[in-house]
Formats: sequence, C-alpha cells, structure tokens
Amino acid sequence: MQYVAPLWLPGGNLQTIWPALYARRVEAPLPAYRRERWGTPDGDFIDVDFLDAAGSGPKPLLILFHGLEGSSKSHYAEAFAAFAMVRGWDYAVPHFRGCSGELNLAPRAYHSGDYEEIGWILGRLHAQHGGPMLAAGVSLGGNALLRWTEEAGDEASKLVSAVASISAPLDLAAGGMAIGRGFNRLVYTRMFLSTMKPKALAKLAQHPGLFDRDKLLEAQDLYAFDNVFTAPLHGFRDTDDYWTRGSAKPHLHAIRIPALAVNATNDPFVPAASLPRQDEVGRHVTLWQPAHGGHVGFPLGAPPGHVRGMPERVGGWLAQHLSA
Repeated sequence: MQYVAPLWLPGGNLQTIWPALYARRVEAPLPAYRRERWGTPDGDFIDVDFLDAAGSGPKPLLILFHGLEGSSKSHYAEAFAAFAMVRGWDYAVPHFRGCSGELNLAPRAYHSGDYEEIGWILGRLHAQHGGPMLAAGVSLGGNALLRWTEEAGDEASKLVSAVASISAPLDLAAGGMAIGRGFNRLVYTRMFLSTMKPKALAKLAQHPGLFDRDKLLEAQDLYAFDNVFTAPLHGFRDTDDYWTRGSAKPHLHAIRIPALAVNATNDPFVPAASLPRQDEVGRHVTLWQPAHGGHVGFPLGAPPGHVRGMPERVGGWLAQHLSA
C-alpha cells in the first residue's frame, strides 16, 4: 500500500483539518441509515446505524468503530460507507455511548480501552448478521478495537475475519501528551472539550454527585478531563492508570487474527516515536506507517480533494482476508 499527499496540502495539520471540513466524502449521495437501538446488559442503550446492501443472501458486514466524539456522519464513516456500498457489503456504525445524538442513561460514557463494549457489540452483530464480518476502528475506536482483539486472542476469529485500526493512539500517554501541547492544545483539545464538557455536565445532572463539577470546568486538557471524568467513571484509578491499561501497543503480540495498524508519521495526535515497530508486534499484525496523511486525513486529488483513498486501501486489505 502506498500513499502520497497532494502537494497543495502539506503538513500533518492541513492533512487533518482540511479533509474533515472540506474534502469530498462520497461520489454519490448515500442512502439514509437505518438505526437500531439496543439495550445493553447494564440497563443502558447504544444506537447502531446500518446500510443494507442490495440483493438477498448473506453478505460481508463491515463494522466501523468511530473516533472521539465521532458518529456515523463523520467524514471517514461516510467514506467507508461508500466503499462498502460499492463492494456490495452491509455496513454498520455502532455509536459509543452518548455519541448518537442522545445522552445515554448509565453513569458512564466511553473510553479508548473499552474492549468489553466492543466485544459485546461484535457478539450481537455476529448473532444477527449471518455472514462474515470485518471490523475497522478510527482513532479512539481503533485502539479499543485492537484492545478487544488482543484480549480475545484465538476467540476473535469466531466473530471477525480481520480488523484494522486507522490513526489510533496505540500509546495513549504519548498521544495524550501530544494533543495537550502547543497548536494541538489551542485547536484540537479545545474542539474536543467543547463537546465533551457539556456531555459530562449533562451526565452529572442525570447522576448528581458523580464527579466534582468545579474540577471538570477547570480542566484545560484531556489529561485533566480524564482524571475527573473518564478514568473514575470507568474503573480506573486516574488518567495514568487509564492510559496505561487502555493502550493497545504493549499487547499487539497477543493478536491472533489478521490486523492492520495504519498510522501516518506526521499525525499531529500520535508522535511517530511512539508507534510500534515490526519487532514489537506479533506475526498477525501488519504495520502501515506512511510519511503523510495527518490524523484520519489521507486526502487525495485536486482541490477540494477527497477522502476515499484510505477506506479503499484499508477496505481492500480487509477484503483479502474474507476467504480465510
């Protein structure tokens, strides 16, 4: 697989921001998603958006786990949807809790190491689909997907044929520190906190006393936010404990099914020095680390460009493992 960024979009920040805001996602309009609401084992709910391919009989199902504050309407999710439709595959985007446009009910949200949730979702999809399944995860969703694949070991092959992560911060501490500095702090951190803080405050209104409101309002980076909200709500001692236990990088050797990890080395969120080397992963893991692409960007073409190249490359790699 190769990727060369357009000359008119130099640098990791442009290759991150422009694709998300301005690049073309699809060539033709997508059909409307079909939404299912699933009750969870802990009395909560998640929403799963589906696109059903034409024709009868079992078809491959491509499942996409979105990134931090993402959804089925994210630019990468729609680009993967278009890829699946062209291939004649069914497509599903499970929303992490609170990301489907409606606040979830339980005193929890979602996090980068949420592998138990990933496993429950994949198990239910497998039970109702009836055909082969492939899974991809973007950024936070990519790390969580690989954490599930690591924990599942040989059992992973009973649910999915192959998995792929795109722009995942496989070392959460390195990614968390990177997004909390300089330009990243001014732009990306501010953007994420602008939606995460209101959601957290709404969760506090649901469950009074859940966390310290003043400390949450004082949080100016993801480290502080995770220390007040994400870590304690999901059973971690603090941010350091969460980032350590949630990171997929230390456990990549445990993966027993074909897995692709895609990371541009100019990703503003994921320092190149933190990326795994081939000698740090097991034989089932393929690393693709192009020099360009930014964070979930990988734009192609003349202005305004498009973002279909990455789903085509990743989806093509996944398709190679369907027969297996």
